[in-house]
Amino acid sequence: MRTRSHETAQNQGLFGRQRSLHAVLGGGKLADILLWKDKISSGAIVAGFSIIWFLFEVVDFNFVTLLCYTLIALMLILFVWYNAAGLITWSLPNIYEYEIPKHTLTYIHNKLNFSLRTFYDISTGKDLTLFFVTIAGLWIMSAIGNYFTTLNLLYIVFLCLVTLPVMYERYEYEVDYLASKGNQDVKRLFKTLDSKVLNKIPRGPVKEKKYK
Repeated sequence: MRTRSHETAQNQGLFGRQRSLHAVLGGGKLADILLWKDKISSGAIVAGFSIIWFLFEVVDFNFVTLLCYTLIALMLILFVWYNAAGLITWSLPNIYEYEIPKHTLTYIHNKLNFSLRTFYDISTGKDLTLFFVTIAGLWIMSAIGNYFTTLNLLYIVFLCLVTLPVMYERYEYEVDYLASKGNQDVKRLFKTLDSKVLNKIPRGPVKEKKYK
């Protein structure tokens, strides 16, 4: 029998989420891949990244060498495909179907600008709690980075991206309940820290500019 707090977490979702996880992830092809709705595409992407990780970390391929080999193989495949299309009933590859849409570049540009503005706002110390939490998070990430190569760390992050969403979707109620309790404990801890430590940090008075 679920408790009332469990039912509340179920209605609100993780971090107050009201929509389904599929909708939060965009509800498109990316959401289908991350939640393994399209198992063929998800499996192919995981296999591809795993092969790349294996070639770099286990076989010790150089990046430039692997890139050149990949481009050579791609050129040979396109050459055979293009020239054999007239002899065999194959459709010619159309590269124009794979252009990067302009709205994707605009989205990336907007996200970068938003990240820079957010970093500046945090660095100014307007919210001391968020400032110290960010510093602590970056320090923890730097400590973790000492034990992993960049490629291994990126591969671990990638595996988390393709496994955690689908695991959360499967055990959504349990995770929401634990996250709700943990969130309350963290807020209580930061409230105590703010009242006993952060509020006691002296700050100089804000001087108003004098205009002649």
